[in-house]
Amino acid sequence: MFGKKKKPRELSRFEKKMNDWFTKHLTRISFTEKMFFVDHLRIMIHAGLSLVESLEILAKETGNKALKMVIGQITKDVSSGKQLSAVLLQHPKVFPPIYVKMIEAGEVSGKLEEALTQIAIQMKKTHDLTASIRGAMIYPSVVIVAMIGIGILMTTVILPKLLTIFDEFESELPLPTKILVAITHFMSKPVNLILMLFILICSVTMFLIMMKKSPKFRKTVHTINLYLPVVGAVIKKVNLARFSLTLSSLMKSAIPIVDSVTITADTCSNVNYRISLMQSAADLEKGIPLSESLRKHPTLYSPLVTEMIMVGERTGEIDTLLTELSNFYNEDVDKTMKNFTTIIEPVLIVFLGLGVGGVAVSVIMPMYSLVQNF
Repeated sequence: MFGKKKKPRELSRFEKKMNDWFTKHLTRISFTEKMFFVDHLRIMIHAGLSLVESLEILAKETGNKALKMVIGQITKDVSSGKQLSAVLLQHPKVFPPIYVKMIEAGEVSGKLEEALTQIAIQMKKTHDLTASIRGAMIYPSVVIVAMIGIGILMTTVILPKLLTIFDEFESELPLPTKILVAITHFMSKPVNLILMLFILICSVTMFLIMMKKSPKFRKTVHTINLYLPVVGAVIKKVNLARFSLTLSSLMKSAIPIVDSVTITADTCSNVNYRISLMQSAADLEKGIPLSESLRKHPTLYSPLVTEMIMVGERTGEIDTLLTELSNFYNEDVDKTMKNFTTIIEPVLIVFLGLGVGGVAVSVIMPMYSLVQNF
């Protein structure tokens, strides 16, 4: 009576390859998913499961197809007898070198669970740091976008109708009104708006290309960023927090200090910190202490950083003192980000007031002159 249900068509070999390619290259694996993977792997190993069993369970649990593929490949390679660290090294976009090195150190010392615990702690702190920065940027971003939107609406819709009264104005218009009329006439033409949008897109694209292709240009921009009011101080604190957190985690994993400093350089967002740390790694190979090497860059590393590292070098507890530094700067960045809206709000109000006041003065001044003439 009822027809048999058709079986779903099996994909061809080519279609399967295309699906796998799109999944691998276009499906994003979030930092939170990576964090849960490491933490769950640690919990399962602590519970007594073997590494292969833990990976098989995680492959079934994860909902992200790209991560499922990666874990499946890792499980296959580990099952064939390869070291976990060697396998993870083949997936640099998912597992950065810092975590691979820490796992490798854990495997060598027979303390893989401790290494995974250290990685989980670092990932959580990194996530919290990034979340506090992003959260603080939401308010000013929304306000700036709203100001730009209102400005475009005013100059393209409202002001053109309002300023028609000045077309028959016999006496000479004040300078602010002339400027406002010129801006309004320019913005009211769709061709000019398209031209401005095109120039903006080209400028942003060129800037991004230069940032990626030209190390000299990137270094110049990053150097300027360090001297910006308010923002420059935040950039320094964020880089110092990442530097101290990463270096302390790597040294706790018993990774040699030269390798630790080299890996740490890649985690810093500002290129000046990367260059300084690569120079410090070279100095360490020559026998120069880290604290002495960092003192060569007083604009990047405060005396607090260099002095605490020096004390750590003398007492043999550099990883502990770096952890203290990391906690200090993480808390400092968190407090700064929470107060960021309070700091930037007056600046936004001033800019908004200048814009509204400028328009008001430009409109009222000729009217006032007209009343006086009568």
